[in-house]
Amino acid sequence: MLAAKNNFSVSMTVSFTILTFWLISLIFCLKLNISDLSSISIFAGIYVRTFLHAGIFIIIHDSIHGVVSQSQKINSLMGRVAAGLYALLSYKTLAINHRQHHRYPATEKDPDFCVANSHNYWLWYVSFMKNYQQGKQCWILFLGMTIIFFSLIAFQVAIANILLFWVIPIILSSLQLFTFGIYLPHRPTEENYRDRHQARSNNYSVFLSFITCYHFGYHWEHHQYPHLPWYELPSVRQKS
Repeated sequence: MLAAKNNFSVSMTVSFTILTFWLISLIFCLKLNISDLSSISIFAGIYVRTFLHAGIFIIIHDSIHGVVSQSQKINSLMGRVAAGLYALLSYKTLAINHRQHHRYPATEKDPDFCVANSHNYWLWYVSFMKNYQQGKQCWILFLGMTIIFFSLIAFQVAIANILLFWVIPIILSSLQLFTFGIYLPHRPTEENYRDRHQARSNNYSVFLSFITCYHFGYHWEHHQYPHLPWYELPSVRQKS
């Protein structure tokens, strides 16, 4: 069993770096004049914003596992801030569901797994999203997003910028996280799972693994070593 060697100062630095780039990129992109940009520039901006928005969720995830800070209070604070920035989500709900996911992966007790539609990407995705938008959370998201949307308009931010660099990255990052962190690692295939984690990893290079989804594709390694932050997964992937 790999011993926990997480350097919390590094984890905090990495988390704050993601938060900083997320904020700077948001402010920068919201101020852009879309009419002056080429299609390639717009798509590049959407990709960067999507990637950084996924990074906000990675902070939530590592906070749940207690690997952002030695202080549980700071872990919780970072997780709550990131959950709010990501999509006004409930950190408590995310934490409960993710712990269930690790305890009962790819079973009917796993809130992230869809037994009825485990072979259908889109139905599983819809079911996955519904689990986090039930009850009052749906209204919190709707009202909160509406307030933020019209507040940005009041500050003379163009609607196109809001949609391209804030709304669309939220949607695309949810697909990114679902694809590499849930669907591909846990979907049933003819190849049996190797153990109780019922998870598999991709064979991407370290660079491709990073730019696709912060090494979430090294998913068996994450389940085997949940005490490691995301950036340490390549090191254990090479040994597994």
